[in-house]
Amino acid sequence: MHTPAGFTPSHVAPPSLPSTTVAFAFSGNKLLIAGDESAPVIPSLADLERAGVSGARHYLGALDGGHCVALTLADESEAPPGFALCGLRPLFLRLPDATLALAQRAFQVVEWDRTHRFCGQCGTPTRDKDGERAKQCPRCGYVAYPRLSPAMMVLVTRGRELLLARANRFPGAMYSALAGFVEPGETIEDCIHREVREEVGVEVADLAYFGSQSWAFPHSLMIAYTARYAGGELRPDPAEIAEVQWFPVDALPALPTTVSISRRLIETTAARLRAVTPVG
Repeated sequence: MHTPAGFTPSHVAPPSLPSTTVAFAFSGNKLLIAGDESAPVIPSLADLERAGVSGARHYLGALDGGHCVALTLADESEAPPGFALCGLRPLFLRLPDATLALAQRAFQVVEWDRTHRFCGQCGTPTRDKDGERAKQCPRCGYVAYPRLSPAMMVLVTRGRELLLARANRFPGAMYSALAGFVEPGETIEDCIHREVREEVGVEVADLAYFGSQSWAFPHSLMIAYTARYAGGELRPDPAEIAEVQWFPVDALPALPTTVSISRRLIETTAARLRAVTPVG
């Protein structure tokens, strides 16, 4: 997701927050919503106060002048009457894009808060660092910032064909571009060549940057490219890939949700190839 238009991020809350402040409250990886999954509403601080819900508060910023916060609830929290706890994926296309983007941002902040309660160097309980979004150890001084995990995504083309794969973790028959996490010491380009070779056994060339997307599952930064097929036979890694195929741009399979950058990458590239590459 992209930063929504009209959103001003900040980690410094105003002296007092109005009761209308939008509150993204998470218990583990589940968001507390008013109503249910079919008609979700993000509650306000006043809504949570009336329901007796409280937790560690993290200021996110303001969207069109309205303040937004994230709350870390206890992992074993239960939803009060009139509320429900729901994973983010079922809320795709059911929340406005700006709200969903902020929910994903909030989840990453809460996940970092939940998993950095103790210093990773000496085990001492951490505290919030003044002046920035960070945790600091009062004993050894170690500072931990919110974690981001860069991952490459690449759509390989061959004439009017796209190389799409169905990973073992994908539901049903959904196909997508190849993706993988960057390893220490690698550039994004190094990662693309290695992951394509490891996952499907082919070589690529002519890498071209497409775009990036924050992806809160749990803290990824997806960096998307296109690449041209440069040789090799398809040999999918069974540990990662259930199936991989070359698909003509006019006969694409089931694709990921429009929320994901992979869908935009595939549709944009397919449209470009249809326009510039003659049939046959």
